[in-house]
Amino acid sequence: MEKQLFTNAQILAWLQYFAEHTPVDLDRVRILDITRKNKNLIPTVESNAAVLVFTEAGHQDIFYRMWDVGLGECTVWYNEGSDPSGPIFSSPLKEMIDRGINASAGMLILNPNARSTYKIGMSNSSFSRGSIDYVGSEIRAVILNKLHIAQDDAVCVISGESIAVEAAILASEGDVIAVEYNQNDRKTMEENIQKFGLNNVHIIDHVDDKTLAGLPVPALAFLVASASMEQELQCLLKLNPRMRFVIYTLDFRTAANLPALFTQMGIGGCEVVQIAVSKLTAKNTFEAQPAPWLISGQA
Repeated sequence: MEKQLFTNAQILAWLQYFAEHTPVDLDRVRILDITRKNKNLIPTVESNAAVLVFTEAGHQDIFYRMWDVGLGECTVWYNEGSDPSGPIFSSPLKEMIDRGINASAGMLILNPNARSTYKIGMSNSSFSRGSIDYVGSEIRAVILNKLHIAQDDAVCVISGESIAVEAAILASEGDVIAVEYNQNDRKTMEENIQKFGLNNVHIIDHVDDKTLAGLPVPALAFLVASASMEQELQCLLKLNPRMRFVIYTLDFRTAANLPALFTQMGIGGCEVVQIAVSKLTAKNTFEAQPAPWLISGQA
């Protein structure tokens, strides 16, 4: 069993400490131990009114990163030691951006603007600009709907950077394997991981038995159709013969040929849909976006 920095007894002691010294109701508190692997702080604070965060020393930019994504109006309750005792302090998060974490301890973060649920299909302006031409938010929302991501899923995303980010937020207790063939795209993906505070994303540069060894076995996969797609499908099916797939393509011939390929590979329930989105411009004309085909199936 993985050794934990904070035991159940310590977590209960910190809960008691904050219950006695703050006005928060315990039934509203989400507990998040970021000393354990794959725990995403920023998305959790964004979607919960009260988060009890357990962290080790050394996070020197933790408050700056939260402020940078618009969480400056949160209130942070904390003490100066590593034990749940002694004086308690509270400060607006925006006034703590020059502080770091100097001791392993718990802190309570209250977010008055928390969203109770995560809304899929975030604006493209939310992502790091970098080298990537992101898919439209409306189309991304449909892709995520087709994937059916659960909180503890492992998801493989091939050349779909914004999909990987939103999948990592949705699979908050799971993992995302982001496959980035292009070096510039890998750099942009790393910037997005930093920006969104994601700790459950693993970046690899191609798909084969060696690069996937030691990583969580995916239950779901999203692929942008490419010349290497068939090899990618074969490799992923070898890992998990019951995987669900969603494939994105702008090429009609590829979309038309995929149902036969799915049948050949033992992937059933094939569904092919085309998504068309047009947006009204400042000149009162509609501008059509690329209209991809989405091909989904379950092995």
